[in-house]
Amino acid sequence: MIYFDNSATTAMEKSVIETYKRTSERFIGNPSSLHRLGEQGATLLDKSREQISQQLGVSKEELYFTSGGTESNNWVLKGTAIEKRPFRNHLIISSVEHPSISESAKQLESLGFEVSIIPVTKAGEIDTEALEGLIRDDTILVSTVVINSEVGVIQPIKAISDILEKYPSIHYHVDAVQAVGKIPTEEWLTSRVDFASFSAHKFHGPRGVGMLYWKKGCKLAPLLTGGGQENNKRSTTENTPGIVSMARACRLLFEDRELKENYIRRMRDYLEEHLSHFDKVTIFSPQEKRLQAPHILCLGIKDIRGEVLVHALEDKEIFVSTTSACSSKKKMASSTLGSMGVPAKLSETAIRISLDEKNTLAEAEQFLIIFKQLYDKFEKING
Repeated sequence: MIYFDNSATTAMEKSVIETYKRTSERFIGNPSSLHRLGEQGATLLDKSREQISQQLGVSKEELYFTSGGTESNNWVLKGTAIEKRPFRNHLIISSVEHPSISESAKQLESLGFEVSIIPVTKAGEIDTEALEGLIRDDTILVSTVVINSEVGVIQPIKAISDILEKYPSIHYHVDAVQAVGKIPTEEWLTSRVDFASFSAHKFHGPRGVGMLYWKKGCKLAPLLTGGGQENNKRSTTENTPGIVSMARACRLLFEDRELKENYIRRMRDYLEEHLSHFDKVTIFSPQEKRLQAPHILCLGIKDIRGEVLVHALEDKEIFVSTTSACSSKKKMASSTLGSMGVPAKLSETAIRISLDEKNTLAEAEQFLIIFKQLYDKFEKING
């Protein structure tokens, strides 16, 4: 089996599974309980928070545990809207956001909030001049993805941060789910970023657990109220085994981070170089190196729908996606490619290869062999 769908989810590390298992067996107390078992659980949570904060270079008091990227994204948009509604009601997102951002924005629109959409260039990069033109006196939030999950565009977070320095009352949120550990943290966690979302299952941690970076001094209304967990910001009994094993996965993520980034990028570039030689292959990922995420390559074969190619590869035990996993089963057209001006028929051919340090060059070579066989087969059929 060749697994090239790591942007959808990653396999849990064996040591992370062991951490999850051991924590589940040994630490059964509710961290909110007053007795010793509860105190043990609370101590584990505190240590996990501190370990992750050290990897990201932030204060442990600025990290809040959630169920994943979707909850974190929903929390920032809706929490900002609730917190600031008495004063202002305008939000700005880009046209290439994850559905957990775009659908949350639509829901807020239905409740009377106003949402502006930042366009992107043909390469998929957020138009920073257009962003500046969209900012109004009643703007409360700007939310942008760091790395688009469909075509792998690295967005200009530093340039956006520079623009927003002039508007300190506007919350700036970044969706860092595809970025953490893949590119240097300082490229996207700038001093102007107020909130950032993360999901453990994107870096070999468990599913159903994630976190939100929340800069000190910023105000955000809670979505989950009740028992007062997470400093009374997110009520619900904490997922202690999930959080502890996420901390373990995060430590592993940042070990030899730069070496792993370079290794993954070499595989991606190798695949792109060979795939671009096929006459009917379109590479949708950006051509400029500065925009290229190291782990994502989006392409298509003319006149071959993406799901057809996905299943043909699956028959050969190679696993890729069409667009993002949150959209592919619904057979939704790629909103990202549409925003980039790619014609609808061409965008329907798109598949996404997403790599990881667990993949090998031998797998890339085998992929290319199988891809050529399928390409030739489709040529005969269409011929």
